[in-house]
Amino acid sequence: MKMAVIGDMDFVTGFMLAGITDIYEVSKDEEIVKAVEDVLNRKDLGVVAIKSEFLKKLPVALKKELDERVEPTFIAVGATGGVEEIKEKIRKAIGVELWK
Repeated sequence: MKMAVIGDMDFVTGFMLAGITDIYEVSKDEEIVKAVEDVLNRKDLGVVAIKSEFLKKLPVALKKELDERVEPTFIAVGATGGVEEIKEKIRKAIGVELWK
């Protein structure tokens, strides 16, 4: 499984330097939904890192779909509480609480 990244140029640059090639650079709010829909239509992605500000701008129905999906797993990056969110995603995906 591959990883993709959705964000503005400042956000995606570090991921590009780390070797991630599936980059969705978004410069306008209108492009966020299209990038997320493109990612959802791909079968080769396991994890999607998305700028937390962009995740907040998505329509409610689309955010709900992302929360309910196991693959790809969307991880909001750049906000406080990121570790807790990742723990919750893992718990939902495998059905087990790994940290207590």
